[in-house]
Amino acid sequence: MKKRTVAEPYKIKMVEPLKMTTREERRHNIWEAGFNTFLLRSEDVYIDLLTDSGTSAMSDQQWAGLMLGDEAYAGSRNFYNLERAVQEIYGFRYVVPVHQGRGGEHLTARIKIQPGQYVPMNMYFTTTREHIERAGGIFVDVIIDEAHDPQNEHPFKGNIDRVKLESLIHEVGPERIAYIWMAPCVNMAGGQPFSMGNLRQVRDLTDQYGIEIVFDATRAVENCYFIKEREAGYADKPVRQILREMMGYADAITMSSKKDNLVNIGGFVATNDEEFYQSLRELVVVYEGLHTYGGLAGRDLEALARGIYEMVDDHYIYSRIAQVRYLGERIQAAGVPIVVPIGGHAVFIDAKQFLRNIPQDEYPAQALAAALYVDSGVRTMERGNVSAGRDPHTGKHRSPKLELVRLTIPRRVYTNLHMDVAAESVIELFEKREDIPGLKRVDEPPQLRFFSARFEPLRSSEVFGPVKQ
Repeated sequence: MKKRTVAEPYKIKMVEPLKMTTREERRHNIWEAGFNTFLLRSEDVYIDLLTDSGTSAMSDQQWAGLMLGDEAYAGSRNFYNLERAVQEIYGFRYVVPVHQGRGGEHLTARIKIQPGQYVPMNMYFTTTREHIERAGGIFVDVIIDEAHDPQNEHPFKGNIDRVKLESLIHEVGPERIAYIWMAPCVNMAGGQPFSMGNLRQVRDLTDQYGIEIVFDATRAVENCYFIKEREAGYADKPVRQILREMMGYADAITMSSKKDNLVNIGGFVATNDEEFYQSLRELVVVYEGLHTYGGLAGRDLEALARGIYEMVDDHYIYSRIAQVRYLGERIQAAGVPIVVPIGGHAVFIDAKQFLRNIPQDEYPAQALAAALYVDSGVRTMERGNVSAGRDPHTGKHRSPKLELVRLTIPRRVYTNLHMDVAAESVIELFEKREDIPGLKRVDEPPQLRFFSARFEPLRSSEVFGPVKQ
């Protein structure tokens, strides 16, 4: 029987008009932005695939919840609705809200890390690494080698390499490991999941040495979908059940609710450890707000609580993954090099292979992201040399093995026709890729440079126009 089309499990109730721009206008805009897509004005963007963080479309039930916001400074009823949702869906007893995920990273790092301790991770993430290093911690990448190969088809490239992890423990001693940091659907690896089997192995190992596991649970539901799809024994289990099993292996989680939880702002830290919870309650007041609001309005807490229940609907998460896969398969079919398997929240173009004529120290991913915007008004993000930053000791580029452009799909926002526009732009640029020049850096902050660094082309080109003297 022929496979039938499955449409999105929702209907559109309100629309936001998009501004249409000319190529000349976009060329002007990218020069004004210093060839950094973060510095573009959103009103000048046609299709915004910069990030899935805080860009979801909320449901009618979430919007209705905004009207029920209890804006009391302490003890808002909306906090208790959030607490109940976290307990039922994630399985943690204690929850402390924060303004967004990096607030949770900051609190966790300050509480758990002593200077000189190590934090093994399944690949780095920009803000997470920054918080670890600011707290005096030392990041160590213990992800499997396959994660650094864009063309490797391993179904769980987010797995931790147990040999690497155990070698580190033996080398430095378990007392010098602050905690293991695991991210479901590893962002910098191309949205790649870890398996439940790998998680069990890591948990068994950490139990032997008395080491905690902390999740960045930002995209855990997407990871659970891949477990359901790819791992034996899970095909008939609902995503909600898989998520509870996954969370049962963690000592704590930090959450950027701007992704899985389908809201535009917010996050939390959750745990069953009462001592850690008490430390969070004390420190959150200093940096975020009282422990029952954590920098969020009551209405935001209510929308978040409702989004937690919506995210584990199997029909929704199937549609979510299917749209990302639709875009990836269109691009891949045209011969464009992308990270495979296609991840859960984005399609990642392998800029090293796309722009083989540009060396990594001329920022090929940054150049490609800028070219995509000029070509079609589609905004994307660099995930490569610029994002990795410089070694604080040597001042040299960290030059990661992966040099990627991320086309990130907001949840419940765009149709597949928008995906077609993005795909066609990528494909056309691939056909004339020799015209895209490398970039030179003209301004760079000392930390997290990808947010605000500025660049210029190294030569004149059709896509960017003449180099200004």
